[in-house]
Amino acid sequence: MTMLVLLAACGRIERPAGQGPLSRPSARETAQCLADLRSEGVGFRALPDRDDGKGCGLTGAVQLTDIGVPVAGLGAVRCGEGRAFAAWVRNAVAPAAFQLLGSELARVDTFGSYACRNVVGSAANAGRRSGHAVANAIDVAGFRLADGRRVTVLADWRSADAAVGGFWQAVHRSACKRFGTVLSPDYNAAHANHLHLEDDAARFCR
Repeated sequence: MTMLVLLAACGRIERPAGQGPLSRPSARETAQCLADLRSEGVGFRALPDRDDGKGCGLTGAVQLTDIGVPVAGLGAVRCGEGRAFAAWVRNAVAPAAFQLLGSELARVDTFGSYACRNVVGSAANAGRRSGHAVANAIDVAGFRLADGRRVTVLADWRSADAAVGGFWQAVHRSACKRFGTVLSPDYNAAHANHLHLEDDAARFCR
């Protein structure tokens, strides 16, 4: 099947106007998401909406304060993105670390979430806003384990260690079920050091 969309590095898939991650969640959607976070025991602080201009800003965003494991570098995220991220860490990353690497998950390292900027790494999409511009994406750099090891995308994505390789396969596969866009080093060089996780409806996993 011919792909009629272009995927931007660390950004999003181009869609017809009015679709995709840059559309704002409704008040009802946000209220339901906040209720979901509470019921799941996720600690968070609701953030006020704000318009930073030029297609950037926060709508229905939260600051995650406790998802069961510390997360470094994470700022504001849309509630839906935060809900998917917390579930992924709790139900996929933590079990995979224990079962495949033999140690409990101690910390998630990220390169952040909200950033008022355009797509990077794609000349064809350089003028388009990234999902990061509305806090709808998180870049995950790696994980720290309770035994002191650090497993990173940059150093370990293609590890010769079967357990480490299996761990990355497991967490990547799970991310693709929870997020609309997942970009890894297998997509392009712009993602050599992180996983881009975006809560959209793209159904694009690389």
